[in-house]
Amino acid sequence: MRPCGRFPPRNGMLALVVLAGCSLAPRYERPAAPVAPRFEAQPVSAGAASDAVGLDWERFFSDPALQRLLHRAFADNRDLRVAMQRIEAARAEFGIRRADQRPTISASLSASRMHLPPGMSPTGTALDATEYGATLFLSTWEIDFWGRVRSLRAAALESYLATVDARRAVEVSLVAQIADTYLLERELDERLDDARRALTNREETFRIMRRRYEVGATSRLDATQAEVLRDQARAELAVLEQQKARARNAMTLLVGAPSPPSPASDHPVPLSAVERSFAIGPVPGLPSSVLLDRPDVRAAEHRLKAAHADIGAARAAFFPRIALIGAAGRASSELDGLFGSGTQAWLFVPTLSLPLFDAGRNRATLRLAEARRNAAVADYERTIQRAFREVADALADRRWLARQQAVEEKIVATQNERVRLAQLRYRSGAASFLEVLEAERARFAAQQALVQIRRERLSAMVSLYAALGGGPNDAGALTEQDRP
Repeated sequence: MRPCGRFPPRNGMLALVVLAGCSLAPRYERPAAPVAPRFEAQPVSAGAASDAVGLDWERFFSDPALQRLLHRAFADNRDLRVAMQRIEAARAEFGIRRADQRPTISASLSASRMHLPPGMSPTGTALDATEYGATLFLSTWEIDFWGRVRSLRAAALESYLATVDARRAVEVSLVAQIADTYLLERELDERLDDARRALTNREETFRIMRRRYEVGATSRLDATQAEVLRDQARAELAVLEQQKARARNAMTLLVGAPSPPSPASDHPVPLSAVERSFAIGPVPGLPSSVLLDRPDVRAAEHRLKAAHADIGAARAAFFPRIALIGAAGRASSELDGLFGSGTQAWLFVPTLSLPLFDAGRNRATLRLAEARRNAAVADYERTIQRAFREVADALADRRWLARQQAVEEKIVATQNERVRLAQLRYRSGAASFLEVLEAERARFAAQQALVQIRRERLSAMVSLYAALGGGPNDAGALTEQDRP
């Protein structure tokens, strides 16, 4: 739509034609992003490429079990169904606004029979009359000189596009939540496997120490300490089983249907194997302009454009409104003569309405539209700021968790050596059994922490994928299904 302008009086007809395509909506300009132009540069390994942007989830998450869960979630997740119905509602709203731009024509066929008594008849005698009619009606059709109807149509279109991108934002969020929950399940599988091995070892240790106490080869304190260590392993195992059950319940909710038990429950898939299926490398000096392709940012911009169009409709309400009503058809007292000569009938009613006094309603409506536009600007800028922080956090997590993992791996190796030395000292009589128990307890804690950090680092990769807006299949161009 073009903005309205001024035309010389001698070009009145041309002015009417041009005005029919003008708009009073303010010119839209994308607000400047209130964030830094680039993210903090990340260290880049030799030969590594920045491939975090532009990958769809099927290429990013190549783990077969995870892909099966994602495919099922796209079919059964209720949040996606709600988003789809919102799209259908917005599509219908756009269809209504588009229809307002066109005249509505209807047809009718009628037949009537009337009897008037002598007292009611103009001739003083009883009167019987029959009438048949066939009519085409042109309902009230507004000639959109000031772009009011077109502005409403543009607002409905932008609202519809916002719901499409909102659905894609739900898809990206769903992919990230399922991937993160899947990683949590793999973490718990690995920790449970370590806890079961630790419990087996501690039960054997307790059995040996109790036997040695019974024969007088060790003190009761050593046997009691071994029993405490065994019970701690049992308690830790129970906590991990509880967390695994809750993670499975969360996955069932995300997928939208009960999922069959994973083979990983009997043969845990190590997180290192899952990591190899994630297609992402280091991200050097990423520009913040990539945020403009995030679905939630695109949805916020569509809402901002819709608010601009609403201002155009509110401004147009101050100007005269021209509408047409018409009808054309035939009328006859005999059915066989309905379409004969001399039976034509027509009606043409142009109307011009000009607001003179509305107690400030139009001005208040315009102020409301402008306030909503200003709120949409703030919402758009806030969405970009939130997106920038999410990417920056994911980049920072990915960087520093990698360092934490390297340190934790050294700690686990050191704790293994500590346990070996403590056992040698105990066997040689240079240390008490308490030293062995403390070393084993510290090693188990370090092993559990290493698995947690490894999962957190993989979760940071998932967060980075989601923060960058997913791939082209998640937030790309309109598909044929999405077109209004």
